[in-house]
Amino acid sequence: MSQYIFETHHLPVEWLVAVRLLLSGLLLLTISLMLGNKGKVTGIWRQKKSAVSVIIFGLFGMLAVQYTYMASIESGNAAVATLLQYLAPAFILAYLLAVRHTYWNIRDTGAVLIGLSGTFLLLTNGQLAGLSVPPAAVIWGVLSGMALAFYTLYAGPLLAAWGSMNVIGWAMTIGGAAVSFLHAPWDAEWESWTWSVAGSVIFVVIFGTMIAFWFYLESLKYLKPQETSILGCLEPLAAILASVWWLHVPFGLYQSLGACLILGMVVYLSLPQKQRTKPASA
Repeated sequence: MSQYIFETHHLPVEWLVAVRLLLSGLLLLTISLMLGNKGKVTGIWRQKKSAVSVIIFGLFGMLAVQYTYMASIESGNAAVATLLQYLAPAFILAYLLAVRHTYWNIRDTGAVLIGLSGTFLLLTNGQLAGLSVPPAAVIWGVLSGMALAFYTLYAGPLLAAWGSMNVIGWAMTIGGAAVSFLHAPWDAEWESWTWSVAGSVIFVVIFGTMIAFWFYLESLKYLKPQETSILGCLEPLAAILASVWWLHVPFGLYQSLGACLILGMVVYLSLPQKQRTKPASA
């Protein structure tokens, strides 16, 4: 839907990110208040540590994920942008290996090779002469994967202490307010708007942002993280199908194979494994 907006209505990325984050964040906070969570909605700002953490999460987690992802879609297409964002597990793995004192094994090597092979096929469609998508889309997509990795690793303590609805609501509001300095939400060519434009933007705000983030995090109450990650693979599959069938984005055979490899890497890394740490030296 965001790609449709960029292609047909030519709305700026900064405007769409600001509007979708601000409206979604305020809606989530309003729902949380209506559910009787005023203590947590306001309490997160009464503790200096949690206040600083939610600001960092809002700017370098939520805003970074949203802006880089939307920029990748605008520069290329939704299918490639979503798949590049799903390289996040590989970045998370690299972080854990570097910081959390885990050691490299055959499983990690296999995951990285699968992910790199899939990315190569996705971006080149098997042609070594050049990229099948614009370089800007690749850069923004990889940055989106890195931002999603940070988003995933940093959010845990905040979500445990204050609840997903409150943390996501404030993070979206903070991120939306920050990007508003680049393009104010009220600064749009309203005279050229149609019902199609309004409906598309409302869909992105309600279904593509608020409900998507809320439901994904709420699922962790009922599913194991591995199950949630695997089910989350429906997102890039839906993006590919919608891009090809609805927006008529060309998607070659080798790109399809690359997509399967990237999704395979996500599933592979989501499967349970034994905890492994570096043995203490003598």
